[in-house]
Amino acid sequence: MAAAVAGVSHRVTELVHFSSDPTAFERANRLYDAVASELNNHVPWAEIQHVGGTAVPGSLTKGDLDVVVRVEAARFIEADAILAKQYERNLESEGTDSFSAFLDPDSVPPLGVQLVVVGSESDTFHDWVSRLRDDEALRREYDDLKRRFEGKPMADYREAKSAFIEARCDG
Repeated sequence: MAAAVAGVSHRVTELVHFSSDPTAFERANRLYDAVASELNNHVPWAEIQHVGGTAVPGSLTKGDLDVVVRVEAARFIEADAILAKQYERNLESEGTDSFSAFLDPDSVPPLGVQLVVVGSESDTFHDWVSRLRDDEALRREYDDLKRRFEGKPMADYREAKSAFIEARCDG
């Protein structure tokens, strides 16, 4: 039994791991079907889409499920309140007047839900996934980035991922 050292913080660093295992995609797709159905019941005016690594067959993925909920600006506050009753807020993502992030870390696979206003600066998830599906060279380059961060701190990967995407997106 290890003794705690007085005054020393033992913060655990989350490490990132990737896989191309087909079962990760199958689990994510099954969960997506259930989550999309639930979301369609709660926010029927929203557009629900599967985004993230598990939305791009053959890519490397963390194995989680990312869902984007796209709404018109006039319904954003209402949708945000509804989603806040269904999911935990993702405190690692900064909310704005056009973006909110939620999560269900206990779902299998882990679930992230991003609420965005259609046409806002945050409304890029579906475009990025479409580009990855359509551009094999871009997907391979993105997978290479993931390989470089295998087993490394998640925060470092997220920073590099953001820079990678920003450098390849218009505007």
